[in-house]
Amino acid sequence: MTGEPDPLTVPRGIPALEATTPAPRLNSAQVLIITGMSGAGRSKAATVLEDLDWYVVDNLPATMLTPLVGMMQRGAPGGGVQRLAAVVDARGGEFFADLAQVLADMRAAGTDYRVLFLDATDESLVRRFEQVRRPHPLQGDGRILDGIAAERRLLADIREQADVVIDSSELNVHDLAREVRKVVSGGADDALRINVLSFGFKYGIPLDADHVVDVRFLANPYWVSELRHLSGRDAPVRDYVLGLPGAQVFIDRYVDALEPILAGYLQEEKRYVTIAVGCTGGKHRSVAISEAIGARLRARGQHVIVGARDLGKE
Repeated sequence: MTGEPDPLTVPRGIPALEATTPAPRLNSAQVLIITGMSGAGRSKAATVLEDLDWYVVDNLPATMLTPLVGMMQRGAPGGGVQRLAAVVDARGGEFFADLAQVLADMRAAGTDYRVLFLDATDESLVRRFEQVRRPHPLQGDGRILDGIAAERRLLADIREQADVVIDSSELNVHDLAREVRKVVSGGADDALRINVLSFGFKYGIPLDADHVVDVRFLANPYWVSELRHLSGRDAPVRDYVLGLPGAQVFIDRYVDALEPILAGYLQEEKRYVTIAVGCTGGKHRSVAISEAIGARLRARGQHVIVGARDLGKE
């Protein structure tokens, strides 16, 4: 996403979410129109929604909203686009003037949608444009403040009609992301996505690992002839590894230690975590332990995918 600077200020404590008009109740299919002041965080809002698996279109001409929403009715129930976000703003030039009428026509046709308006003080917007050294899209030959004033006049009616207004003046990018998530989730936090991946140290540590766990302190089933040809997904190997002295204690304490870390990731808007569990070849110990860690995390309500990178390698 491009076209505007992100909010970069750090102070907190000023209310950011301002409800204006009660939003209509959405059915399973959701439509969100994102608009607002340039530099107030529209691009960041769009990125957050993309990360939540919304279909996002940036800098859309207002007249294209109706056919775009039509995509949501195509195909069988559950198919097509179920969550659509469109960024429509002053960058559209003369096309933006059609937005008010298009929204009125959509409402008259029974289309359920919400309008999210991103706003900020003039001082904050000037500072952000100066930091990225870009002109305001409406300033022309004038100053940044001239562009901001022109945009406020252009957006005044749309702001009055918005379902939700977020003032990003005192928000950093993480604060803004949290506010956008509240808009689309009703305040419920989205789950952290945890990938527990077994690997073999002799093949190298996974490049995307956030945590690396070394389970080579456990006895190697490779040296047990009846287990050598099996993997950690087979019951005999799993039972052997999990029955070794220290295995269960390690798993329990490691998962306990992860709890504040995972909570901190959510607080800091880190939504994807990879835990790499390694043994020598990535076939026996790491596979069994990663499956056990994944099961413990699921039991605590976490969203977990367990994979085995090097299983099957010689």
